[in-house]
Formats: sequence, structure tokens, C-alpha cells
Amino acid sequence: MTLLAATDLAFGYPGRVIGRGIDLAVAPGEVLALLGPNGGGKTTLLKTLLGLLPPRAGSVTVLGRPLAALPARERARALAYVPQSAGSAFAFTARAVVLMGRSAHAGLFSAPSRADRASAEAALARMGVLHLADRAVTRISGGERQLVLIARALAQEPRLVILDEPTASLDFGNQGKVMREITRLRDDGLGVIFTTHDPNQAARYADRALLLRAGGRLAEGPVAEVLAAERLEGLYGAPVEEVRDAGTGARAFLPG
Repeated sequence: MTLLAATDLAFGYPGRVIGRGIDLAVAPGEVLALLGPNGGGKTTLLKTLLGLLPPRAGSVTVLGRPLAALPARERARALAYVPQSAGSAFAFTARAVVLMGRSAHAGLFSAPSRADRASAEAALARMGVLHLADRAVTRISGGERQLVLIARALAQEPRLVILDEPTASLDFGNQGKVMREITRLRDDGLGVIFTTHDPNQAARYADRALLLRAGGRLAEGPVAEVLAAERLEGLYGAPVEEVRDAGTGARAFLPG
């Protein structure tokens, strides 16, 4: 079964195509990493896969159905989105933000049920931010806010989670927490797509990688095949050194 698939996808905005010719698929229990330089189209591609932007050509399907044909509630039960952390204009508490994820099940204007509240509490605890539940998101750090947004996606109980640079605003310890959570989601049978600038995150935590440059697919496939120093040099236009552990075969990529 395929959770999400894109076929010959072109994406962008009215009058401006950013990328084209994208084919990808994500199955349950599979993690796809999207890598590419700034301005390469990663975020625009994610928004197209989520249905926030219409495809300029090609198609996106979710559970075998055209994404555009899915009612909003059904789409929210299938896909959860964690954007890059940004400031909030509203002083919602962390608990209220996470409870918003339950609207996929209870309705946007319905009062949260006991089960909704329990789900929100569990998601906050899972991300280690339950102690911030009553704190306004305008009064916590950007990294803490990112963990709250991931908790909101977990409370949504989706089939696939899409994260845009989920560790960009996090310290080293919390980066590890988020990446371990991605592994846990995969182990729970969910599909995951995440963007990153760090090929080491893709090498360690993803099953497949898509290299995106100037909106075009440079390479796509299993991380062991796609991630290589010469390909990453072509992707980022900079020297890359690959280091391999002789005992374990583990790889790391460093700026050359």
C-alpha cells in the first residue's frame, strides 16, 4: 500500500513553475528525506504534496485517491504538517495548540472531549514539553515551540507526517529527540517525509532520499545508493568529504 504518491509532478505558483518531473512514493513505515540547497523548492514541494498549493501539472494521490478529491477532514486524518518553527501572533497555550490537532477528529469548533485532552497530554509528554502545557507559545523558545508543533501533529493521529526542516531551530539534544521520534513514527507504521540540509540525518534516519536542485530531481532512491559525496557536491555546489567507519560501515559527510 502507498500512503502518498506524486507522478510527473510540477509545482509552483500561478505564472511561475518552480519544479517539474517529480515522482515519489511513501509507504507505511517508510521515511523519505528531501535534501537540497536553499531556494531549491523543498518547501513549495511539501505544500503541493499537502494540497496547500495545487499541482501545476501531474498528480498527487493519498491512499490511492486524488488529493484534491479528499474532503478537508479526511485529508487531515491522513496527513499532518509540521512547518518550520516561527513566531506566533496569538498567545495560545501549548496545550491549546496541540488540541488544535484534534479538530481532524472532533471538528474545528467542537469542545474538546476527555479523549481529545488525553491525546494532547500524551503528545506533549511524548515530546518532553508537558511542563509547558499552560505556557503561552509566545513565551517559549523557538525550539520548544517546534516540539509543540510536532506534538500537535502526533495528536492529529495521521497516517503520514510531513516535517519541514524539523531540527532547524533546535539545540543538539533536542535534534536527537526529534530524529528519534521520526524513527519511532516509522516503527509505529506511519510514513514520514522530512526536509533537511544535513545529509547525515538522511543517512541515519531515512530509508530513501530525494535530492532536489533548482526544482528538479537530481537523484531519488535508497539512501545507501543516493547519498554519495559526488552527488552531494553536485547538489550543493561545494566539496563534500565522505568518511566511513571500517568496522561498522557507517558513513558521515563533511564539508570538504
